[in-house]
Amino acid sequence: MTTLAPPPTPVQDGRHRAATPPVSRVRRLFTGAPEDPRWARPALWAILLLATVLYAWNLTSVTGNSFYDAAVYSGTKSWKAFFFGALDSGSFITVDKPPFALWVMGLSARVFGYGTWQLMLPMVTVGVGSVALLYRLVKRDFGVVAGTIAALVLTLTPITVAINRDTNPDPVLVFLMLLGAAALLKAVRTGRLVPLVWSAVAIGFAFNTKMMQAYVVLPAFFLVYLWAANASLGRRIRNLAVATVALVVSSAWWMVVVDLIPASSRPYIGGSTDNTVWDLVIGYNGFGRIFGASSSVGSAGNGASFGGSSGLYRMFNDIMGGQISWLIPFAAIALAGGLVLRGRAPRTDARRAALMLWGGWFVLHFLTFSLAEGTFHPYYVTAMAPGIAALAGAGGVMLHKAFREGSAAKWGWVLPAAVAVSTVWAVVLLQRVSGSGTVYTVAEVVAALGGALAVAGLLVGRFMRRQKLMGLAAVAAAVALLAGPAAYSVSAATTASTNGTNPTAGPNTGGGMGGMGGGQRPSGSAPSGTAPGGSSSSSSSSGQSMGQPPTGTGTTDADADSSSSSSSSSSSSSSSSSQSESGRTAGGMGGGTQVSSAMITYLEKHQDGATWLVAVATDQTASSIILESGQPVISMGGWSGSDNAMTLAKLKSLVKAGKLHYIVVSSDGGQGTNSEIATWVKKHGTAVSAYSGLYRLDASDVG
Repeated sequence: MTTLAPPPTPVQDGRHRAATPPVSRVRRLFTGAPEDPRWARPALWAILLLATVLYAWNLTSVTGNSFYDAAVYSGTKSWKAFFFGALDSGSFITVDKPPFALWVMGLSARVFGYGTWQLMLPMVTVGVGSVALLYRLVKRDFGVVAGTIAALVLTLTPITVAINRDTNPDPVLVFLMLLGAAALLKAVRTGRLVPLVWSAVAIGFAFNTKMMQAYVVLPAFFLVYLWAANASLGRRIRNLAVATVALVVSSAWWMVVVDLIPASSRPYIGGSTDNTVWDLVIGYNGFGRIFGASSSVGSAGNGASFGGSSGLYRMFNDIMGGQISWLIPFAAIALAGGLVLRGRAPRTDARRAALMLWGGWFVLHFLTFSLAEGTFHPYYVTAMAPGIAALAGAGGVMLHKAFREGSAAKWGWVLPAAVAVSTVWAVVLLQRVSGSGTVYTVAEVVAALGGALAVAGLLVGRFMRRQKLMGLAAVAAAVALLAGPAAYSVSAATTASTNGTNPTAGPNTGGGMGGMGGGQRPSGSAPSGTAPGGSSSSSSSSGQSMGQPPTGTGTTDADADSSSSSSSSSSSSSSSSSQSESGRTAGGMGGGTQVSSAMITYLEKHQDGATWLVAVATDQTASSIILESGQPVISMGGWSGSDNAMTLAKLKSLVKAGKLHYIVVSSDGGQGTNSEIATWVKKHGTAVSAYSGLYRLDASDVG
């Protein structure tokens, strides 16, 4: 009789593994995948720790952008202000961006309380998250070494360090765009619709963070999926059509809801010319950025640039060079070499698709930022950093492999040339700031010597077929090319005070404020209390930083004698260096009326139940008063005073209803659309003699 023996127990070797228990999955979070080198996961955690330290170091010194800080604070006081992204809790006017980044910071402030670290927590989180996400994306297609290099390059990109230590919306924008890239690459590999839809949704949320800037990568996204997705042509076209619908819905829902609400029931849309989000999209945050226009149709030359003149050299000039350009030469060469090396791969080749994506990301941002004639700030280019970092990692590894193996001889020899060109450029950038500090001198020496040793090691190792020598040369190249960015990044993280409105890394090169053409809103003007050189002074005599909870008190009794009043000055930039400790520039109605802490205290004592503490000309003035007093303040003209948010009829209505009693106008009577208001206020209001430019209005003053 034959008996059947039980099947043998599977041997737990490399070919047969039992199901991974939950504890092992947790352990893999710290040790990495079994096929990864032992150094891989510790290296990743070290990079993430470095990113956290750089982005979160000495958070109490972070001033943030008072414009957005005030809007976040207002959102913690009013859900209406929260939804619309209003500057004030009374919801008179919105900021000039959609509110998603404000929502992220606002939720943190509602949970943990309002303060510097509560606002910075989401920014540091998404900044570190972007590094981790880029590592995962590059590692999947090009391996651990490429992913590690990409993560380190992104971490040490100077402008990325600077902006991740600020409350501008750009860190949220970059993270959402990377989420979109992750979903897109998954859709390309699988050919499935769902990941593509999620990619579109991520870009839609990025649109609701910074509008048209989120769409810069879309041509690359569409091209990569249409060319390389693992599906038939008909299915690819169908999936792209469905994803486009998802993109439109996820982008436009907030805009449509806001524009459908009657203007009388919502805030004025700051930055628009007709009080609609649509105009803001295609005008100031759309064609206005590209063509330098103050209207939605656009006209060239009306821009205000803080990153130097437009042109292909912009990314390399004295202002921008040290912020982003360190590895642009290497990334460009690596992109070209990588595409040639994958030239004969199948249409669905994942590596070539990834190179196309990151190359398109880099090239589209480079051209957009270089040629834009509208308002341009250096920190915008943090959106280009993931493309440069990914190409440096992926392309660098591909070129090194070709060079080491002697394959594709024509392009394999490009690696030493790429290292040499990038080293020379790094030395040029560091020469520009020669004498700015020991750290830059050391970085210059490291870059020069490290680059020379790297090139020599690569060539000698190739001729002598010494693999280990070529490996050491590659490490030397990485050290040389990252020495400069590291010096700038450390400077950005350790500087005691930074310009929250226009943050940059490294030493002051003497530029960055550019020229302002007629008609364009100077959205990067130094905020009140910010010195022209970029370092912030106290926002009030109490020493409170812009990101701190408002104290609601001044330092001087508002009923003090007239010596407490502030004088008028010709411009905010000139007055910021000479204003008294208790004063702040207020650009009132086309002039430069000073608003002091004493005046704020006076207004608080005589608010008399009004909704708004005071009406002033610009967002800069209003935001600083909001942060000190904690009270709603009307910005009548938006960022630069050019918005038509306040009309004479609206002002009379607010005064008659008892919602507003005080208004600040300048001594010159105002200009532009506000001249009618200034004239009426001076005729019918009661001047507060202790404070120049301050008038009281009551219902009896309205005819």
